[in-house]
Amino acid sequence: MQLNLTNLPQQKNPDLRSWALVALAAIAWIFLYNLIQPFADWLAYGLLGLEHGSHLGESLAFFFYDVPKLLLLLSGMIFVISLLQTFIDTQKVRALVEKRGEGIGNVMAAAFGAITPFCSCSSVPLFIGFVQAGIPLGVTFSFLITSPLMNEVAFVLLIGLFGWKIAGLYLLSGVTIGVVSGLILGRLKLERYVEGFVYDIKPRANMDLKLEEKLTWSERISRSWDSVKEIVRKVFLYVIIGIGIGAFIHGYVPQDALSGIMGEDAW
Repeated sequence: MQLNLTNLPQQKNPDLRSWALVALAAIAWIFLYNLIQPFADWLAYGLLGLEHGSHLGESLAFFFYDVPKLLLLLSGMIFVISLLQTFIDTQKVRALVEKRGEGIGNVMAAAFGAITPFCSCSSVPLFIGFVQAGIPLGVTFSFLITSPLMNEVAFVLLIGLFGWKIAGLYLLSGVTIGVVSGLILGRLKLERYVEGFVYDIKPRANMDLKLEEKLTWSERISRSWDSVKEIVRKVFLYVIIGIGIGAFIHGYVPQDALSGIMGEDAW
């Protein structure tokens, strides 16, 4: 009995501690996000003493606002997306797609590809698993085409830079390309060109699935945080450069010039 009593807190505490940290991080995220605009204005016009409406002032205010905003959005969205991805049951998804024919199956496969991080270690085995399960090749191609087209980092950056409409258009166009391409490839009847060794590969999805089902909340949160650190570290420099270019355009390039180049009617 003593062993059981001492083990119970040890099993529960890591999850409770992780959720407490997530709650504190969420509160800090909201607090910092609401401070971005006044902090950027104070930094540009207060501390540096730049004038409102000046080219340099507008550029730096834009830069000081967008850098922390995008990094916060990126961190928050990647954490949530990565956490949700730990619950993806690839076997159930494959069985669900297998029950559907072309059309609905293409849409489901493309949607699954949109939320699955593209990697040769995950997307290719899933593609092979679809083929081995007898799912129509056009449906499997909808997954394989959409997976590299859609990227959660690009999606978050588009939300921060251009808003939900452009980000939604990016998502919709990627899924549409995957669905249409899969339907076209399905009509070509390419099954005869699939190499025989593909059907001989022993699937390991069941093994991976069992490991994923045993993840605790603490492990899921830890993996999600690791994804945030890894992705932000990779894209940080590019975010700074991109926002720097955007800040220069915002402050120094007249709006009329941009409207003349891109077409005023489109905006």
